[in-house]
Amino acid sequence: MNQVFQEAVVTKYNIFNSLFLSLPYRGVFQTGSLLPLLTQKCEEGFEKNKSPRQIIEHFFSEYLEEATTKQRMDLLFGFIQYIERQVVLFDSVEDAAFDDTHEMDGKGSAKFLADRLDSDALRKKMLDKLQDFSVRIVLTAHPTQFYPGKVLGIINDLEESIRENDFTAVNQLILQLGKTAFINHTKPTPYDEAVSLTWFLENVFYDAIPAILKKLIDNLGMSAHDWPYPNVFRLGFWPGGDRDGNPFVNADITLKVATKLRDSLLRGYYRDIRNLKRRLTFKGVEDTVATMERKMNSTIFGPEKEGYQNADELMAELQRARQVLVDRHQGLFLDILDDFILKVKLFGFFFASLDIRQDSRKHLKAWEDILKRLESKIPLLKYDDYQNWDEARKIKMLLSLNIPLREDDYEDVTTKDILGSIRTIATVQERNGVPGAHRYVISNSRTAIDVMGVVALAKNLIADEKGHLTLDVVPLFETVDDLANAADVMRVLYEDDYYRAHLSRRENHQTIMVGFSDGTKDGGYLRANWSIYGAKEELTKVSREFGIKVTFFDGRGGPPGRGGGNNQNFYASLGKDIEDKEVQLTVQGQTISSNYGTVLTGMYNLERLFTAGLENSLFKSGRKDEQLTEADKALMEELAEAAYQSYLDLKNHPAFVKYLEKKTPLRFYGQTNIGSRPTKRGAAGEGLKFEDLRAIPFVGSWAQMKQNVPGFYGFGSAIQQLADAGKLDDIKKLYKKSLFFRTLVENSMQSLSKAFFPATAYLRDEEDYRDFYDKMHEEFKRTDELLLKISGQHELLESNAVSRESIKIRERIVLPLITIQQYALQMLSDSPEDRGVEEETLNKLVMRAMFGIINAARNSA
Repeated sequence: MNQVFQEAVVTKYNIFNSLFLSLPYRGVFQTGSLLPLLTQKCEEGFEKNKSPRQIIEHFFSEYLEEATTKQRMDLLFGFIQYIERQVVLFDSVEDAAFDDTHEMDGKGSAKFLADRLDSDALRKKMLDKLQDFSVRIVLTAHPTQFYPGKVLGIINDLEESIRENDFTAVNQLILQLGKTAFINHTKPTPYDEAVSLTWFLENVFYDAIPAILKKLIDNLGMSAHDWPYPNVFRLGFWPGGDRDGNPFVNADITLKVATKLRDSLLRGYYRDIRNLKRRLTFKGVEDTVATMERKMNSTIFGPEKEGYQNADELMAELQRARQVLVDRHQGLFLDILDDFILKVKLFGFFFASLDIRQDSRKHLKAWEDILKRLESKIPLLKYDDYQNWDEARKIKMLLSLNIPLREDDYEDVTTKDILGSIRTIATVQERNGVPGAHRYVISNSRTAIDVMGVVALAKNLIADEKGHLTLDVVPLFETVDDLANAADVMRVLYEDDYYRAHLSRRENHQTIMVGFSDGTKDGGYLRANWSIYGAKEELTKVSREFGIKVTFFDGRGGPPGRGGGNNQNFYASLGKDIEDKEVQLTVQGQTISSNYGTVLTGMYNLERLFTAGLENSLFKSGRKDEQLTEADKALMEELAEAAYQSYLDLKNHPAFVKYLEKKTPLRFYGQTNIGSRPTKRGAAGEGLKFEDLRAIPFVGSWAQMKQNVPGFYGFGSAIQQLADAGKLDDIKKLYKKSLFFRTLVENSMQSLSKAFFPATAYLRDEEDYRDFYDKMHEEFKRTDELLLKISGQHELLESNAVSRESIKIRERIVLPLITIQQYALQMLSDSPEDRGVEEETLNKLVMRAMFGIINAARNSA
């Protein structure tokens, strides 16, 4: 596969990369000619322990001795723009060769799964499993996607042209890239972010999901018409609904985004109906298709009363047309009609379910406003008395209330929005269907009242005449302590009569979200992952005890430090004591564009999530030796606790927050205009506090520094501590036995592979940071050495040659970019009179270099 990658990707990239030199833009030849020389100077300089400033200044003295400061800075900006476009080109070449470098029908594919069903009993077992199994991909607008929509479109076209070896088209698209801005000049609005992500719904998922189902149906020897499991794939959407992630989201934006989702889908339906019209030209069906075309046009453009009110109306006409084809026209073109029917079954009129999310502390504040207002009306109810009640009494009182809740009665903006957002759920359900908005996610869930407070609000706002709710309330547990207490919280909920009755009307189904981002920030890489594993076991146990079907929704980011990496292996590795009803996870930023940027990559990654989710149910009898024993779990707990203490030692270092604030690009995230939300929680103008750090800029800053601390820190120390206690062989055996542990190791290897400490070694010269830097670097070297030792590999990612080679090339492409950014950061540490370059220029260099560095990483680390 390594040879295939070299031929299909590396050689092709080098050929197309040469086209940049011929671009008819001022200075491009000089930039393209000098860039390889800078790359060489960077490699040689870091090898000789030179600082970024020394490397850049030596480059200037050798090749631009007579240039002015402005000319030198202009060249650095030219390098940045050039490298950004090289990264896009490499992305496109790699995507174009995807089916050459990946086995599309190999392990994890729908075909591979069908071939493994080698008995009637196993086949029946899978079909039974599909009754309540699904994969739900939830797109989020977290700001790690540095490509604006217009660039995504060019990338898509470029990939197709490269696949066809169309040099003329590639040259034209490279010309277009050269003239197209890669940055937003103003911050996007929350609605802008939603529109940007609907591109993937329209151009990838709309075709990829039905195509996967067709593959599965065909490989099982079934027909699309008889396929009874259209819900095995679902899409979720957070832009426009995620208030905790973005305080600028409000009820009006939620409605606007829900309308956008519906309209984007219906326009796809309209195109498909027009294609049907070209084929179904037969008596008895031609008029039906013409009617569908007219009514869908009215549904989208108006008048709405002449269009479809819901998906069921469209489905009824499709089924009538189908019957005519079967009865009178020998089923001619039945396959294309069935393909369209499958889409309508999959997507309804909603396309993706819009989740609402808010922080639990905001709900408590809203209830304070409500109860204090109630106190002014009914003096017998004192809010101060309520505060002193135990949790059970508080819950009972909140559920007993039957009061009108009007936004206009309250001054607080958040209280108004909470009431408005819950009311909006009913509006979206009426227009898009119940699946269009049926979940309310509660961040920072710590107690049962955090959940029941939302239930009580919804009961007063959107319950039907019987008091019933068409709403799934989803607690989100993230911190190490919250994960440890999660099962106790759910037990309280399951024992509550009102909540149990609510769940019984929701088919005894409970979704629980666990978040990796803040868990890793709070407890480090290994502790967070193992805490989530343990919490899922305990939550599964308590849910099974009460007869509840629990689904776990994973809040995953792109890099391993935020729960990313190889998700397929992660889901395939979960044992029998963790419920596997569904696979649900968030995807964001470059993970969306890299894993789901084309129909081909989308199909590949969705198929593997689907089959990974079935692995334990279908084939656990053949994997008994892989199940973690109590001794294995005890060993994992020892490792996790040792890693946690090591991470806490770093986190509690007096330089930790100061380093992030003063030495990393953290403070520049707000200037990139990639997201509409603030880069930290807490009031503006306050000093930086660890608890206010958002996970994305936190992890992203370590990635920019090429240190990637959240993806490995503590792992090496934990192995060393247990090795010193004579347990190294036990760890090696665990690695060979457990796919879960191997996945943690190899995802951490990915973080190590993208780290490059020589770029920041100059920080050892600063007394304030020397000890802190040495602590990080020693742990990096220790983890690198010991992960290789326990895995038996000779180099990082030896078992995944494609990823390893891709990372190496990407890191070499952006090495000058890393050097330029560190040069600017190093200069900014000097006093103004010693810099020789204006502070504004240096700030801009840091910020502009961020784009290419993050895009080249593809998953932010």
